[in-house]
Amino acid sequence: MESADIFRSNINDKNALLNEFLSKYDYFNDEDRERISKAWAFMTEKCGDKKRSCGSPYYLHPLRLAKILADSKLDADAIITGILHTIRDFGVSPEAAGEIFGEQIEKLLQGTNKIMYLPINSKTLRQADAIRKMIFAMVDDVRIILVKIADRLDRIRNIKSLEPERQRILAEEIIDIWAPLADRLGMQTAKNEFEDLSLRYTNPKAYNQIEAIVAQSKEERAEFLNSAVKKIQQKAEKTGISVTITSRAKHYYSIYQKMRKRNKSASELYDLLALRILCNSNAECYQLVGIVHSLWLPMDGRFKDYIAVPKANGYQSLHTTVICEGKPLEIQIRTYEMHNMAEHGIASHWLYKKGTNHDLVEADKLEIFNKLQSLKESILTNGADFETLKNELLGDEIFVFTPAGDVKKLPAGATAIDFAYSVHSAIGEKIVAAKADGKIIPITKPLQNTQIIEVITNPQAHPTESQLGNVKTSKAHQKIHSWLMANDPTFSERIALQNAADSAAGTGEGLLQAGSVTVTPRKQRKKHYKKDEDHPEKSARTRKPVLVQGEKRVLYNFAQCCNPYYPDVICGYVTRTKGVTIHRADCLIYQRIPEKEKRSVTVSWDTDAEK
Repeated sequence: MESADIFRSNINDKNALLNEFLSKYDYFNDEDRERISKAWAFMTEKCGDKKRSCGSPYYLHPLRLAKILADSKLDADAIITGILHTIRDFGVSPEAAGEIFGEQIEKLLQGTNKIMYLPINSKTLRQADAIRKMIFAMVDDVRIILVKIADRLDRIRNIKSLEPERQRILAEEIIDIWAPLADRLGMQTAKNEFEDLSLRYTNPKAYNQIEAIVAQSKEERAEFLNSAVKKIQQKAEKTGISVTITSRAKHYYSIYQKMRKRNKSASELYDLLALRILCNSNAECYQLVGIVHSLWLPMDGRFKDYIAVPKANGYQSLHTTVICEGKPLEIQIRTYEMHNMAEHGIASHWLYKKGTNHDLVEADKLEIFNKLQSLKESILTNGADFETLKNELLGDEIFVFTPAGDVKKLPAGATAIDFAYSVHSAIGEKIVAAKADGKIIPITKPLQNTQIIEVITNPQAHPTESQLGNVKTSKAHQKIHSWLMANDPTFSERIALQNAADSAAGTGEGLLQAGSVTVTPRKQRKKHYKKDEDHPEKSARTRKPVLVQGEKRVLYNFAQCCNPYYPDVICGYVTRTKGVTIHRADCLIYQRIPEKEKRSVTVSWDTDAEK
């Protein structure tokens, strides 16, 4: 959407542009209008006749940004911050602006300045810390991030004015950071536009192909969808339900993802059509699902109830896919209130209320804010830490259940270890095995949607470095990392050496000058386990038989490194040639086996056997 499509006024007439903007939005009171006009006059005076590289007036971008914010009915403070968000380019500090426009604007500009110029297109740890600061700014005031999202949205809308290399960088940044973040904040409209506009520049061939296919089937699609709409409306009226139904083709990026997932071209896909039904209550939503399913055959496994179990971003709706006239047709059913939240997300909480404070309503109920609050003081020590954080906040999610029926939302790829830590840190530290829907699974195996997860613990168990490499949530990652740093000397020494090496690489100094890291030579370390003859009271004992996953007749042997005896807590590791090797649970050799959880089994002493 180019600037000419936004404003009818002459873009060189500053007063006409402001009047057009204010006339479009009637939710501002007189005081708001006066303050917005003052900010506009201040900005246009400071930038004068300065032009963008594309030749347009410098002030046009801030006004377009303000329009994006006003479309979501954000308050006057957010609009003013949008107009002034680049005022520092003209030597005006937030403090100086605050003296003119008030303390609230000063705080918003300070937060905006912190994230507006961050280097987010660099694939380094510097990028990780930049994005951490950016997303944590939401905790202080969500309007800060909404201004940044509006800025990126206007940039991608006007991407044609950039050089090809800058177009590619911006499009990749949008698809990697801003579209997922808009999704996490429930801003579906912004997310879809981010994705579609970015696709045009990240994969123009696919974009053009999808555009052509959608254009070719436009008339046929309209007839098909109109017929479906009439049938639903007639049935709903007979039931006494008033509905609003809209029909559409799915947005391009959604089609592109289906092409990649199914390895098909756009012309080979049939489920490109969708209807959205809006009604007045939750009860009517469920009644309408019954009506839809009475009209057409529902496709197996395609019904999703996001009303009973909302997404982490607050999204609520019922989704179903039916076979209508031989074609798949996706139908979404939601209330008008749910639709407002789905379209604008967190911004929908900032509705103007005359005569009251513009306080954020229920924003803290969104799961992303709870996560950000708990992670705000976290320190990113490497790229892996950042990827864990970013994937948890911006990636896909799954829903799993405790045996008691409580819902846990986890990032896609999360394991039983992540699940255990989400229940309680003490459970995460003691996990040794897990069940999914009643069946034993490796604790490093990615969990699946809707599984019922049961955690099996052992009081002698503790976190391992292998677990650290297999978790997907920042809580599990931080807890395991902290335990290892405090309890595993070899781990903490390696981290210290790595940090020293990174520091040396960054400064050009040698490793010995990189920091005051003292490394104890391996030959001087005390052995964790001694031979049995050093413990006569142990060697004199006899062993009990071992049960492997409750079974007696399984080949096993005792590990020589730790030489377990009853009543030691034990673990089992499946070898390639010698059956199951039995270790003590606290055996360091066992704990350091790479990815050992994939081949570990539950073992126990057979206490019923004769001594």
